[in-house]
Amino acid sequence: MTVDESAAAYRMDAVTARAIVMRALAAHGVDDAACAVVADTLVETSMRGIDTHGVRLLPRYLSDLEQGIANPRPTIRVVRETGAAAFIDADAALGIVAGAAGTREVVQRAADNGVAAVVVRNSNHFGAASVYSRAMAREGMVGWVMTSAAARVAPYNGRGPLLGTNPVSVAAGAGDAEFALDMATSQVCLGEIRERGRRGQPLESGWATDENGQGTRDAAQVAALSPVGAGYKGQGLGMVVTLMTAVLADAPLDWQLDHIGQAPPGRGRGIAHCLLCFDPAVFGGRDSFDRRLGDLVRTTRETQPAAFEPVRCPGDPERQREREAARTGIPLDPDTARELHALAQRHHIPVPPLPQPAAPKSSATDSSTAAPSSAPTAPRRSM
Repeated sequence: MTVDESAAAYRMDAVTARAIVMRALAAHGVDDAACAVVADTLVETSMRGIDTHGVRLLPRYLSDLEQGIANPRPTIRVVRETGAAAFIDADAALGIVAGAAGTREVVQRAADNGVAAVVVRNSNHFGAASVYSRAMAREGMVGWVMTSAAARVAPYNGRGPLLGTNPVSVAAGAGDAEFALDMATSQVCLGEIRERGRRGQPLESGWATDENGQGTRDAAQVAALSPVGAGYKGQGLGMVVTLMTAVLADAPLDWQLDHIGQAPPGRGRGIAHCLLCFDPAVFGGRDSFDRRLGDLVRTTRETQPAAFEPVRCPGDPERQREREAARTGIPLDPDTARELHALAQRHHIPVPPLPQPAAPKSSATDSSTAAPSSAPTAPRRSM
């Protein structure tokens, strides 16, 4: 772990972060294979700059295990199947474990049948959807992934949250020709709202609504997020995700789900996932697919920009952040750094000490007039 002077003050190398995740999960009864899957997923996601779904989630997942919300050793089974389709019960597994199992199943069935669909029920929060679509892409497939989520988004012209942020991810290709879309169907994530509020900054128009269903730029007044595009098309796309996940799986609908950190102990959240996989070889052919995908991605990037920023394809910013994180380490916010540091100490993983906050500087005038006996000392963070 190193320290720099940027806003993200703490950086941790991927090997150390992975070891912390592995040891912490193992101490909660998770088997070695599942520990590795979750560790790889959280670290990969953090390295790609998707901070809200990376190692920051580890304490929440550990809490789920402690409270019996997530099953450390689930029996994941196929409930119903045909050649190209399978319906899986995840037995309240950690969502990442369930998502990985669904991915393996759908890739194998697509290899056998050309296309495949897997729907998973009785799962939990599964992190970033692009983890699974990109895993399919690495197998030469086109991956399409959706998951249900607890309500945070108001329908267009409605009051209060009804739909989840309901992410969609589609991925294909690899390397410079990779296409990796991962988007919520809300205009912005709740984390961005909270961060603006913390900084005292106004929200952008169209991001969120207040309790009366009116747009607000005040983070403190937010009652619901707005659908992507702040209109009925975004609402419709969010409903498509609910249809393809919860409705198909006979699982709780968005407004019936508990948010992460708010579920009652002793049972899973009942989240549902949908994974679709397409083998290009059975359509236009793998060679032509690779050629045309490369052309699509390259030509898009070469489009003349309207401003200073270049035109990018989905996944380009994440790849850039991943290269940077491989060089300098994963940037961690102070709270996550403290939590991972505490876990490292608990599980005897060597990490450098966290820096202490600097004492506030006083001017010469203040120093001469303030009584020494009343001068405050800088508080020390407990490890």
